Amino acid sequence: MRNEWCAGDRETKVSPATFSGRPQGRNEPTLNSDTESIETVSVLTQSTSNDGIVEPTTSMPARLVDSSYPPGRLPLHALLVMALMGFILITTETMPAGLLPQIAGGLNIAEGTAGQLVSAYALGTVVLTIPAIAFTRGMRRKPVFLVGILGFLIANTIAVFSPDIAATFTARFAAGAFSGLVWGMLAGYARRITAPELAGRALTIASIGTPLGLAIGTPFGSWLGTTFDWRWSFGVISVLTIVTAVLALTIVPDAPGQPAESRVPLVRVFAIPGVTVILVVIFAWMLAHNTLYTYIATYLRTTNVPISVDVALMVFGVSALIGIAITGALIDRVPRPLILGSLFLFLTAGVVFVAGSHSPAAVLVAVVLWGVAFGGAAPQLQTAISAASGENADIANSMLGVTFNVAIFAAGVLGAVLVSTFDGIALPFLMIGLTAIAVSIAFTARRTAFPAR
Repeated sequence: MRNEWCAGDRETKVSPATFSGRPQGRNEPTLNSDTESIETVSVLTQSTSNDGIVEPTTSMPARLVDSSYPPGRLPLHALLVMALMGFILITTETMPAGLLPQIAGGLNIAEGTAGQLVSAYALGTVVLTIPAIAFTRGMRRKPVFLVGILGFLIANTIAVFSPDIAATFTARFAAGAFSGLVWGMLAGYARRITAPELAGRALTIASIGTPLGLAIGTPFGSWLGTTFDWRWSFGVISVLTIVTAVLALTIVPDAPGQPAESRVPLVRVFAIPGVTVILVVIFAWMLAHNTLYTYIATYLRTTNVPISVDVALMVFGVSALIGIAITGALIDRVPRPLILGSLFLFLTAGVVFVAGSHSPAAVLVAVVLWGVAFGGAAPQLQTAISAASGENADIANSMLGVTFNVAIFAAGVLGAVLVSTFDGIALPFLMIGLTAIAVSIAFTARRTAFPAR
């Protein structure tokens, strides 16, 4: 069936099957049906038949948009529910790192073994995210979102009551898998329920849970677990997840899945111009970040600056909130200068970490620059890869999530080698080198990965 709209005294018809490729032209009207709209992003050519029918051919897949929100208005409540789920996911992933003695004592295992609970979560994300997103990409978004939340809730609750390490590992692996499903679909979901001119801002709001989780959620979970019991920390996460599920059921609108005619095989998503380039930038940037973040205590101890790890991470978290606020204000207007500015700021932070390593004031300045630069990284990168991949944004964002987690895993290994072979001061040197690579790639990828608009 073809979608139609009236253009003066002519009838204009568009077939969804004509949409393919990348945007290069001007905007066209939006096509509405009872349940969804197909927005024509750009037009390359128009051919007119003898009966006056105009057949536009576009260079980008149609973007499905929920019709319940009028243009110019953000679905703020729905986006905040997504942000709350993001807060829960990042807190759950990182919280065990601050509870290793308590978890080890409770399960009668070594602390090193307890530390692998973080790896089990990341492994679940890496292994199952892309298959899960590929399997569900044609389904309506709200049911998939709810299944992801409920699956995560069940897995996390099993961890609360698990009697041994085997059950806990299994629960963490499953929680990571459902986390990957939710992370992989959030960017596309947020964009589909938002007017296109506000898509970047919507993604920024939906992503605010990540810096909040790092700044507030993880420290609070560690405090709760050390003050009472580590199972309390996981229990509170389950309660918050129940609240989020109820809010998602009642507040978040539904949106269509990806039409069958616009789906491409997973391998071909990598071949979409710009996608692989963005993934390389993500890996370099996140490897640089996570290596320093994981071993920040080692850096502070090596430099002998009188700054505690708690203070450094708190300053980082607050600065990250500033970064995401800046991103929200600018991402829809100047996406390319914004991401280049963030990378240059991140690079500057690395230089200050080296040059001012023995000055408490300089180190704190470096932490602030680091936090501001990193705070908006997730929505900036998600916006870039969503724009590059078009209607295949869910698959591309699942690749983004996997790349993030591979970088986290690699950071633990690479950081351990660096601090054991050299010392903590080697970490910002790695930060500088990797960020310089990311900057050079992003700067040269003007046409496909990081365009001006």
